[in-house]
Amino acid sequence: MPAVKTNKKNQLNFNKLDFFPLNEAVKLAKENSKTKFTSSVDVAVKLNLDTSKSDQQLRGTLQLPHFFGKQKRILVLDKGLTQKDAKELGVEHAGDSEVIAEIARGWIDFDLIITTPKMMPELSKLGKILGTRGLMPNPKNGNVTTDIKKTIAEFKKGVTSYRTDSYGNIHMLVGKTNSDDQKIIENVEFLLDFIKSKKPAAVKGIYIEKVTLSSTMGPGVKVLINKTTTSSKKSKVKEDLSDKKENKTEKPIYRKQIVKYARKQK
Repeated sequence: MPAVKTNKKNQLNFNKLDFFPLNEAVKLAKENSKTKFTSSVDVAVKLNLDTSKSDQQLRGTLQLPHFFGKQKRILVLDKGLTQKDAKELGVEHAGDSEVIAEIARGWIDFDLIITTPKMMPELSKLGKILGTRGLMPNPKNGNVTTDIKKTIAEFKKGVTSYRTDSYGNIHMLVGKTNSDDQKIIENVEFLLDFIKSKKPAAVKGIYIEKVTLSSTMGPGVKVLINKTTTSSKKSKVKEDLSDKKENKTEKPIYRKQIVKYARKQK
């Protein structure tokens, strides 16, 4: 029988079923990267959410301590703006309704739109063009604002958008395979604390179910987390109160005795 050849590239130096502390998980994710180029390190957080309910759909923006993403080409839309204002604002493109008309004709040479509320009625007509590409501005994402200069500065520093998928997962870039381990650890810890602060009131029990780190095309490394700390203090207090109520002795229920009398025969 011919010997079975093993591909050294596919060999792992850890058991995929095991859980590892965050610092070890970061090292393993970087060591088991399979690409020849500098790949990204991503985190996947599985949450105990019912995303069919609107109040359990998490969406918004955050700014990680260390930014590793690409700088986005920004288009600013507001009344009275022209392309000449782009340089002053520090962005690639700027304009008014004329630019919206160009987008309707197929021009999409940008990665992010920052605009004001008064421009949204015109932009909302381009839902089929912008919505399918994830480019439609949204107040929850922070790119519909009344303070354009401040918002531009925030996105330049590395504001990242997050959103739960249909299974309750949040995916985010937290580093590169050539990044310092401590920076990746700080990003993951910041993200987990941020997610805990956004826990919907309707969620009971364990909130963060699983955390996995991986590099581009690399295997997932399960992170050891203290699941008891993911539930809020309020829910614990409610559970304690409910337990006390259950332990109370119930008062006896007295029922009136029903007596049936036989009918006298005539």
